[in-house]
Amino acid sequence: EYLGMNFDFSNKGMVKIHMKPYIQAMLDDFPVQLSSWDSANCIAPPDLHDTGTSPKLSPKDAKTFHTFVAKGLYLAKRARPDILLTIATLRTRVHEPNQDDWRKLLQLLLFLRDTKDEELILAADSLTILKWYADVAFAVHPDFKSHTGGALTFGRGCPINDSRKQKLNTRSSTEGELVGDDDMSPKIFWTKQFMEAQGYPIKRNILYQDNKSTIQLLNNGKKSSTQRTCALNIRYFYLTDQIEKGNLEVIYCPTDKMVADYHSKPLQGKLNDKFRKQLMGHTDISFPSETCNDRSVLANQRAPSTHSLVSVTGIPDLDERSDVALLRF
Repeated sequence: EYLGMNFDFSNKGMVKIHMKPYIQAMLDDFPVQLSSWDSANCIAPPDLHDTGTSPKLSPKDAKTFHTFVAKGLYLAKRARPDILLTIATLRTRVHEPNQDDWRKLLQLLLFLRDTKDEELILAADSLTILKWYADVAFAVHPDFKSHTGGALTFGRGCPINDSRKQKLNTRSSTEGELVGDDDMSPKIFWTKQFMEAQGYPIKRNILYQDNKSTIQLLNNGKKSSTQRTCALNIRYFYLTDQIEKGNLEVIYCPTDKMVADYHSKPLQGKLNDKFRKQLMGHTDISFPSETCNDRSVLANQRAPSTHSLVSVTGIPDLDERSDVALLRF
């Protein structure tokens, strides 16, 4: 036991982590008794990112809301990465929570009640290959900022996860994905240095990305900029320099295998269940083929995207169409 976590190393080459007593204490301390409530079908409702227009909570309930979001953040960062998106969104609401936010917190607690015995299972195929996933939900917040999600795996389960609201507005999902990759970069390179300091020289540091236009920008920097991306601050091409130095490689990942989708969007149904089990190590992660990494974007048929091709202004976003964007350049 350590800091509320329980580590089980009884299976060779694998560790199971749980915080069952911590979750039970959360449920016991919550002022609403949830034992008789119906089960929650999923962790987050489809309107997770919406603030709603419901009345604000009373000062007492707002304090309770803040307290349990903080408790949930502690849990999400240690043993339950599957609740990280909901917590990351609710923590942007702690200053002025309303009844819609309270409803979302209740749904999260009901889900924890039903899954409190679940464990985070971690195992490694190799400790010298880092596999990162990064994805962005474009302009989903009320102020039209995007949401970044990311995860690292060594083979089974994800020991490092991230879910955060972006700090600036972007004009297309391509820009949003580029900013999201930059959001993940401190973890990407810190982990590489940390592992090497432990005696595991990193042979490959892979970033999986499902937006081909973003891959072109990452690999080529300003050379692949178009009219819609030419105004991007140069600091977002820091990753291009790291790629050139051999510290990172970017590989295309189809959306249906992009496990980081779970940390950026309130998925529902089968895809939600699939990615949640992969993050928690309950099923193996299906790694994408690397064959399309060396092919031109123009030679590839564009994969289906979860992002809309229409911007918030209603004007088609040409940067979403890699072929048009590159030909225009």
